Parts: sequence; C-alpha cells; structure tokens
Amino acid sequence: MSKTPFDTIIQMTKKKQSIRSRDLTAEGIPRAYLGRLVDKGLLIHESRGIYTLPDIEITELHDFAQAARQVPTGVICLLSALRFHNLTTQNPFEVWVAIGGSQWKPKIECPAIRFVRFSGTALEYGVEQHEIEGAAVRVYSPAKTIADCFKYRNKIGLDVALEALRDCWRQRKATMDDIWEAAKVCRVANVMRPYLESLT
Repeated sequence: MSKTPFDTIIQMTKKKQSIRSRDLTAEGIPRAYLGRLVDKGLLIHESRGIYTLPDIEITELHDFAQAARQVPTGVICLLSALRFHNLTTQNPFEVWVAIGGSQWKPKIECPAIRFVRFSGTALEYGVEQHEIEGAAVRVYSPAKTIADCFKYRNKIGLDVALEALRDCWRQRKATMDDIWEAAKVCRVANVMRPYLESLT
C-alpha cells in the first residue's frame, strides 16, 4: 500500500517532533492537509506555521525548541542561556535570542521572544549545539553567556551577572581561561577583571 499524504505528514512529525508548513513543500504535499489533520485531532497547531503531535512529551525547555525551529540561525543567549546552564534562579517568560546586526527580525506569536542584536565575533563565538525535543538548539556556552551578561549588565542587572559568574565558578562549568577569553571577545575584560580576581 502506498502512503497517503496524511501518513507522510504524521511520520515526518514523529521523526522531527514537530513540522513546519513549509516542510511540506519539499514533499510536494499541499499545506491544506495540515488543517485537515488538526480538524481530526491528529495534529496540534502550536504556533504560526508550527504543528506538533497531541501526545508529544513537553519538556521544561519546550520554548527553546520552539524558538529554534522558528529562528534556526538565532542563538539562545543572556537570561535564557543562564537558565539552560542552570546559572540563575530567574525564569524569564521570554526566550532571549541573539541574531545578527542586520538580520531580519521575524514576527513570532509564540513563544515570546526577545531579540538581541550581536555582531561579528561576538555573534559566532562560543556557540554550542544541543538537541531539545528533536530540535537543533544553538546556545552560548557558559563562559560566553557570563561575558554577555556583563556586557549587557545595564539591561539585565549587574547582580544577575555576578550571581551567574559565582555559580559558574562554583559549579565548574567553565575555567578561568574560558571566561577570560570570552570577556575579551565581548570587550568587557576590564570590567570583569576585578570580579574574576576576587574568585581566585
């Protein structure tokens, strides 16, 4: 028996945990099938252009997976990266995502995303790739995240940056060399120097 478009869509969604309406174009399947699957209760329209299975296992980092699917070139940063690395007690309601200085900023309904513009080496340095709910999620490393927090201390608070630095050092998530290198990339070495010296 040949597979129907419905079978193909469900199989694709199971494999990737979610499916975008544009994914169907490559398969030559009209997008109208997505609406029919939603009507039958076989798919859930999660957000603009994103569909998932009704019995998908949702993790506490679900919003990160959603953000990565909608902004695949973005990088989870600042407060959200701190949360990912367990370096903060805060739980921001927005997903903080770094994008390039001239990159188009998409309009996204869900999840709530706060875009921050990075440029040059500061955008590409320290990017790690993790898998969350089947999505490839780009997140800044602990050391890079700490340096970013000091760079954006007026936006997120110096107390948050200091707490994250202490937690990172205590949990040994980065070496002093890692943090110092990231500080130089982010051009906050002089700002961070006294705080780093106090740790050693």
